[in-house]
Amino acid sequence: MNKMNCTLDRLFEQRVLPALYIFVFVVGLVLNVWGMISLLHNWNKRRSINIFVLNLGLADMLYLLTHPFLIIYYLNETKWTFGEGFCLVTRFCFNLNLYGSIGFLTCICVYRYLAVVHPMKVMGKLTTTHSVVISILVWILVSVESSPDMLFPKHSGNKTERCFDTTSSKNVTAYLNYSLSWTFFGFCIPFAIIVGCYRHVTVVVCRSDTIKNVTKQHIFKLMVFLILLFSLCYAPYHVFKNLNLYSRVLKNLSKCAAWDSGVYVARQASRGVVSLNSALNPLVYLHVDEDMGVQFRLLLQGCRQIFSRSFKLKSSFVSVPQTEQDVERAL
Repeated sequence: MNKMNCTLDRLFEQRVLPALYIFVFVVGLVLNVWGMISLLHNWNKRRSINIFVLNLGLADMLYLLTHPFLIIYYLNETKWTFGEGFCLVTRFCFNLNLYGSIGFLTCICVYRYLAVVHPMKVMGKLTTTHSVVISILVWILVSVESSPDMLFPKHSGNKTERCFDTTSSKNVTAYLNYSLSWTFFGFCIPFAIIVGCYRHVTVVVCRSDTIKNVTKQHIFKLMVFLILLFSLCYAPYHVFKNLNLYSRVLKNLSKCAAWDSGVYVARQASRGVVSLNSALNPLVYLHVDEDMGVQFRLLLQGCRQIFSRSFKLKSSFVSVPQTEQDVERAL
């Protein structure tokens, strides 16, 4: 620790982050709209687990609609021009998406656990009504726990107006305590539940001779996807967010940690990575519904065929005579 001024590299925040947000907005919007339309189009054929998948898509859409404003904000060198109220709404939508996604992914995991490990006990008991009630409870819980975040100031009134994703330096100590508690209840506990459920599911599936290989593959693919999503997207975000808040607390004490600059860059990178969850969550559709997986593969195959045809057509136009002799022969 020392008492010098900390210098921060804002290149990632002002250049890389908006480009990543543009990618997430386009890809996430297309995949989520496609997935939700597919769910609603074949609603009568769906199981109650798809209630959670639908709510997962709604949480993603809620956050994706704020991306154009965030893109303008970061391209405008972090100058917020949309008002303090909308700044609070934008950050609130991020929390709803992040912790709502974690909540519904946990519900999907528990549903799979019950269906695989205790199939006889839950047969006929996991109804659509139960899924709807649980989904409503998840929304209420996430909203209540995210609401205190809006009480922390996120908008500065100087010449360079900001829209903080945490809060101003004046309130950073209280916000760190809030963030640590939210990390424990909103991330650590759900992650522990998912790991525990899939540990038991893995044992049961590996020992079972009655579960089809195709079903086993779907179970393991979803398990690997969820664990990677939590480990690579959600975990780094929470770790570096709290470390960055702690370094800001030290700055208020006129101290600068040696790791401050590195943590700041890692924090910005983790914000970009965690935003990818809105584009990655639609992959859950493919793992919980075989029909949608087939539809998605057919869609990709059609896109490849269109691209291949257009490439061949373009190549035929490019192959023109290159020499005077070729021109004469052509004439």
